[in-house]
Amino acid sequence: MKKNEVEDIPINSSMAPTEEEMKNLGKEMEQMKSKKELAENNKTPDPKQEKNPN
Repeated sequence: MKKNEVEDIPINSSMAPTEEEMKNLGKEMEQMKSKKELAENNKTPDPKQEKNPN
């Protein structure tokens, strides 16, 4: 794994740098509605988060 030379932390850990933050992020993601759930509520998913919006 490549490390950041200045802070000696993994470069890929910018989203959740600590285990506690990773657990909290996982809890938040569990609460997010799926595309199907959004469609059932007549809502549209965020198009910026779609890999292939077409």
